[in-house]
Amino acid sequence: MSDEDFMLEDDEGYDFEYSSGEEDEAPDADLENKYYSAKSLKDEDRAEEAIREFRQVVKAEEEKGDWGFKALKQIVKLEIKLKAYDEALEDYRQLLTYTKSAVTRNYGEKGVNTILDAVSSMIDLACMERFYKVTLDALLEAKNERLWMKTNLKLAKLLLDRDENTQLNQVLRDLKQACQNRTSSDAQSRDTHLLEVYALEIQLLTREKKNKKLKELYQQCLAVKSAIPHPRIMGVIRECGGKMHMREQEWDKAQTDFFESFKNYDEAGSKQRIQVLRYLVLASMLTGSQINPFDSQETKPYKSDPQITVMTDLVDAYQHREIRTFEKILKQNHDDIMGDPFIREYMANVLRSIRMQVLLELIQPYTRIGIGFIAEQLNIAEHDVEELLVSLILDEKIDGQIDQVSRRLELKKIDHDGEKYTNMHKWADSLKELQSLVTNQYMTAH
Repeated sequence: MSDEDFMLEDDEGYDFEYSSGEEDEAPDADLENKYYSAKSLKDEDRAEEAIREFRQVVKAEEEKGDWGFKALKQIVKLEIKLKAYDEALEDYRQLLTYTKSAVTRNYGEKGVNTILDAVSSMIDLACMERFYKVTLDALLEAKNERLWMKTNLKLAKLLLDRDENTQLNQVLRDLKQACQNRTSSDAQSRDTHLLEVYALEIQLLTREKKNKKLKELYQQCLAVKSAIPHPRIMGVIRECGGKMHMREQEWDKAQTDFFESFKNYDEAGSKQRIQVLRYLVLASMLTGSQINPFDSQETKPYKSDPQITVMTDLVDAYQHREIRTFEKILKQNHDDIMGDPFIREYMANVLRSIRMQVLLELIQPYTRIGIGFIAEQLNIAEHDVEELLVSLILDEKIDGQIDQVSRRLELKKIDHDGEKYTNMHKWADSLKELQSLVTNQYMTAH
């Protein structure tokens, strides 16, 4: 799920109605002066003094309104910064009462999200959850279902990032139940939120490598038709689908999903598009395809991206069967390539694939070839060569056998002369049949 949904700037703009009455101008001007006086103290890093001045703004406002709300928002943020969490929570409770009627719904929601952004940096998980619980309870009371859903999704994302799986599963259950309780008339909004929930759950299952559940959920995601999700959501789902297919060694399907994921991330302007593009290159090499993944209109602009050039060099060496160049690139950029746990997990498969292809080209002209010679050409140990040969023989890609005594591969020799004479006999038999047919037709006619 996109964090941008919640990253709202703490600017001073807000919704309000202009009043034509002059009687309100003086009090508002006084509150405004008090507020900006307190804010100047905050800007000078005089936090405690600023909090006291902001409290004077709240106290001076006869009826709950915009300036009191703005002041409380500043107080809570400062208290969180000072790690005065108990005080911050109490002041936050007071701020939430303003969202019922003292400020516009839109401005109230912006203020809540600003506080939750500050809360999200807390190390103390229990304390962070208290802020979220207070928020969610207030939103339920106010029957603000849309913001309740967004707040819960934000909490789920934080729990996912922190590997708090027990709490995350509970939040996901609550969210799925809320989606199921939506009326059919609200199907589009329901399914859109449901996909956001699935995107979080699918990331959890991918991390836990629970492929059976992951496959079921992945199919459910693709079956949701009426949703209009943010492209980032589909980017997440397709990325996880690609990883799922990789674990099942379904390289072609993985390549398709990574490409779809890349397009969605690219549309969303997400930095994750670069990472997924690297996964696309990885899957492309494993398919053995000679089609360069950077030939497409969507990926071509990224071919010279500094974060991608290593992978483009790697795929170029792979497709030209330049095994030594491939290994050199891998060695020189080891940390960059192998630093990604997912790429590291499959690089052995890529190396095995390119070695097999080079081996098949190497043995083509021979009827027998030494295992030591193959090992030297592939720059690997002889026992690794034997393992590759056994796999190729079992897969019927090589018609031959390994002579363990002489340490060489014996390939079945094709008897071209025998094949030639066999074809000549077949041709002669065909001529006899044709002659017999013509003779019978002639005799019948006469």
